[in-house]
Amino acid sequence: MRAIFTVFRKEFFENLRDRRILLSALVFGPVLGPVVLAALLQISVSKGEATFEKPMTLQVVGADNAPNLMTMLESRDIKIERREMTEQQIREAITQREIKVALQIPSNFSERWSRSEPAAVQIFVDSSDQFGGDASATRVSRAINSYSQQVSQTRLMLRGVDPVSMAAVVVHEVDVSTPASRAIFALGMLSYLTIFAMLFGGMYLAIDATAGERERGSLESLLTAPMPRAHIIYGKIAATASYMLISMALTLTACAVALQYVRLEELGMSLSMDALTTIKLFAVSAPLAIFGAGLLTVVASFTRSFREAQSYLTFAISIPTFPLIFVGLLQVDPTPLAMATPSLSQHFLMMEILRGETPVITDLLLSASVTALIGTSLCWIAGRLYEREAILG
Repeated sequence: MRAIFTVFRKEFFENLRDRRILLSALVFGPVLGPVVLAALLQISVSKGEATFEKPMTLQVVGADNAPNLMTMLESRDIKIERREMTEQQIREAITQREIKVALQIPSNFSERWSRSEPAAVQIFVDSSDQFGGDASATRVSRAINSYSQQVSQTRLMLRGVDPVSMAAVVVHEVDVSTPASRAIFALGMLSYLTIFAMLFGGMYLAIDATAGERERGSLESLLTAPMPRAHIIYGKIAATASYMLISMALTLTACAVALQYVRLEELGMSLSMDALTTIKLFAVSAPLAIFGAGLLTVVASFTRSFREAQSYLTFAISIPTFPLIFVGLLQVDPTPLAMATPSLSQHFLMMEILRGETPVITDLLLSASVTALIGTSLCWIAGRLYEREAILG
C-alpha cells in the first residue's frame, strides 16, 4: 500500500502543472457545463414568459366578422392587427417567417353565429417554427375554446337547459407533482453533465499515465522501479480517480451556484440544491470514479501514442454516458437490473435526491457495490496488463 500511495502522490502533484489536465478537470466540465445549462434554462424561462404572459400580436383576417370575439381576445392581452390577405398569402407569410400565427374568420361567421350554429375559424401556424409560433397558436386556441364554452353555456341557459346536465362525466385532474419534481424535466441533463464532466476530468491523466509514458519513452524505466508493476498502475489509477472526484465536486458546486440565478419558479418549478443536497449527489455518484478510472486506464493501455489514446478514450467516455441520453425517451424504470448498471443507477439516485425523495437503502447498496465491484475488476485487469512485457510496445 505504501508503494501505491507513493505513486499516487507523485502523479497527483506532478500533474497539477499540466495545463491540459487542469483545464479538463477544473474548467471545461466543472465551469462551462453548469453555466451553459443555467443559461439554456433561463432562456427557456424567458421564452415561456414572452409567449404565455406578455402581450402578443395576432394577425386577423376578417376581424369585422366577429367583433365580440376580437374584444375577448384583446381582453386577454392579445393585440389584434387587422389584415386583408388571401389564404395563400397567409401561408406564404408564415412560411417566410413574416408572421408567426394568423387567425382567419370567414364572411359567414356572423350569420352562423346568429343562428346558433357552429361558426368555424382557422388558425394558421407553422408547427416547426422554433421561435414561439406553435406556442402562440396554442394560446389563441385556448382562449377561443374557453370563449366558445362560455357562449354555449349561456345559450343553454337562455333555452331553459341547465348546462350542468350536458356534462355526463366530469373529470377533475389531480396533479400530485411538486415544484421540485416538475423541475426534473428541465434538469434531466444534470446527471449526464455531472458524469460526463467527472470522466472528462480524469481522461488526460489516464492518457498521460499510460500512453503518455510510452510515447515519452519513460515507461520502461518506470517499470524497473523496485515495486510490483501492478502497484504502479494502481497508484496512477488512484490519482486519476481523485481528479475525477474533484471534477465532479466542482461541477455539482457550480451547478448549485448557477441554478440560483435561474427563475424556475416562473414556470411553476423549484429546485433547491443546497449544501446537503449537493453532498448527497456527490456521495451517490462517487463510486463511479473508480469505475471510470479503471475503464479509461484499461482502454489507454492498448494505445501507443497520446493522440491515439485521446481518440479511443473520447469514445470510451461515451459508454457510461450514452444510456443517459435515452433513459427518458425509452421510459426506463429503476428496476434491480438498472440499479446494478453503472452510471444508470447513479442517474436514478440523483433524480430521486433532486425530487426531495429518500432513495431506498437497497438501491443505494446495489448501485455502490456493483459499480465498485466492476471498477475494482477493471483496475485488476489494468494491473495484469502492466505485468506483461508487451506493455512496453
